[in-house]
Amino acid sequence: MSRWGLTIPLTGLPLSEHREIVSELSALGYTDAWSAETNGTDAFTPLALASQWDPGLRLGPAIVPVYTRGPALLAQQAATLADLAPGRFVLGIGTSSDTIVQRWNGIPFEEPYKRTRDTLRFLRKALAGEKVKEEYDTFAVQGFKLDNAPAAPPPVVLAALRPGMLRLAAREADGAITNWLAPKDVRTVRGELGDDPELIARLFVCPTENAEEARAIGRWMIAAYMTVPVYRAFHEWLGRGEALRPMNEAWAAGDRKKALEVIPDEVVDDLIVHGSPAACRARVREYVGSGLTTPVLAVVPGGGLSPVDAVRALAPSAD
Repeated sequence: MSRWGLTIPLTGLPLSEHREIVSELSALGYTDAWSAETNGTDAFTPLALASQWDPGLRLGPAIVPVYTRGPALLAQQAATLADLAPGRFVLGIGTSSDTIVQRWNGIPFEEPYKRTRDTLRFLRKALAGEKVKEEYDTFAVQGFKLDNAPAAPPPVVLAALRPGMLRLAAREADGAITNWLAPKDVRTVRGELGDDPELIARLFVCPTENAEEARAIGRWMIAAYMTVPVYRAFHEWLGRGEALRPMNEAWAAGDRKKALEVIPDEVVDDLIVHGSPAACRARVREYVGSGLTTPVLAVVPGGGLSPVDAVRALAPSAD
């Protein structure tokens, strides 16, 4: 397998305590470390630290919202990481969700496709060292130029959950990022993206042989995500609309308990990788066999393993 990524920071481990495990990742067989940005750490700080702790890792945010930073600031942060990790930084951008953008940050979640396209086009120019003076559909930039543009502009990959964004990623970006999918769904995504671009996916992995423990954890996570409009639409496209309808109806009615209860086991087993560490590694390889380029493990606490022990147990070198 060419790539095997890990989501950092790990749940349950303070960022300040990550140095030991991050410095081991390349030796364990991990090739990538990808951050996220929801309501925990920001996307860039963990990568800046990781760039110094393990100089062999490829690094990227999956993803940075295109709304919550101005275009120029986003270019500056990308250029900074590209300088800290020359040739090893990939910029992942995307719309994020209305919850994060509008409810938490007070920014209107408008024209997400156009905003992502415009940000991508701006970043291509800015990270190449060009002076940008451009009226885009969703914003305007008047004469911005990076003082220290990267010698080689970093690749830019797009968060893409449905056909329009996947096709944009195929046309104008260097790949696509997705999550919350089963191995069989990779083929559906590839049908829109094509066979050649890199496809990155965050996989939620709970290394426990207690299926009920994993499903209980998984139900909470699925309810939190799949009731968000962008993910609800994604899974309707993937064919899970009917299976998730009872959950969405109960959630909309305010019955959180029922919403969890009516999520089918099959849906949880599709979307959460669980079992022994060996079984989890085998399941991850099913995704790769279906066309996933870069699996990025998000370790979900379970099975009595500490976050660090889980990372070691799930590493490719454990086989």
